[in-house]
Amino acid sequence: MKQAQIACQLWERLWKDYSRRVEYARVYQSIIEEAGGAIANDHIAFRSLRLTLDRPMGKINLGIPYIAGIAEALGYEVAGEYEFPDQYLYARHYRHPEQDRFDLPKLFISELVVDTLPDPIVRQIEATVSSGKFFDLESLKPKIEATSTDAEIEQIATVLQTAFIRPWQPPKRSLVESVNQVSQYGAWVLLHGYAVNHFTGYINRQHTPQYPDIESTARVLSQRGVPMKDAIEGSRGSGLRQTATQAVTEFVDVWDDAKGELSQIPWTYAYYEIAERNFIEISPGKTVLFEGFLNAQAKNLFEMTRRSENSNQ
Repeated sequence: MKQAQIACQLWERLWKDYSRRVEYARVYQSIIEEAGGAIANDHIAFRSLRLTLDRPMGKINLGIPYIAGIAEALGYEVAGEYEFPDQYLYARHYRHPEQDRFDLPKLFISELVVDTLPDPIVRQIEATVSSGKFFDLESLKPKIEATSTDAEIEQIATVLQTAFIRPWQPPKRSLVESVNQVSQYGAWVLLHGYAVNHFTGYINRQHTPQYPDIESTARVLSQRGVPMKDAIEGSRGSGLRQTATQAVTEFVDVWDDAKGELSQIPWTYAYYEIAERNFIEISPGKTVLFEGFLNAQAKNLFEMTRRSENSNQ
């Protein structure tokens, strides 16, 4: 139970940071609450690099295990896996056994399979991330297991929050641009690290007749000036229907190797997703609420952080 409570505290902290950076999430929250409803989070998405480094304390995997280790220490379990070979990506989703009791979101954790990229880029990525100061989960695990008080829960959640950053130094601008040519996902991770990629408003839990479905919710967001994805992924009545805002753009630090100095360039950060789940038939006369994810839809949503070619640099 304490693990689930730590998870609640951690996700709330990450939500506060994310919603501060992503105005569209705040607009969504205002719309739903003004209509007398409430927001709930279907899932949180994280990105990573499948790459193993040799460190003084041993090998460290910067891919899914880096975030999944934290999730599993808090009681989460693997609930599905997905492959996206065209984008050099692999993903798993995690569910907490006490999801309903503690209103815990699912987690969608993906990774770029780095060694499928051109060798010169692989070597440069390795050199860049080798500068990292990585989160030490092993030393924290005994404290997680021994947690007993509310003060200890808050303290551990605060420590865990520090894992969700970019742990390496700002990458070279030339590298970011080179990686972006073969994987916009990879360029994103080099710049943002383990920061939240997106939260997801759960349509089923809005509890407002004014916005009963994903269509009406996407429509009002657009009417409030939020730039939205052109289409809704998933047909009416399908297990999972998703759409999202466009990604916000931030100024990010890079090492300008041409000028030999630190500078900033505009780059996409995060979008806000909304999702509607429906019941599906698993055997004659038996239906269940669809709790997973669909490869084709996830593949399209990965592209929401693709930087516009017209962005100023």
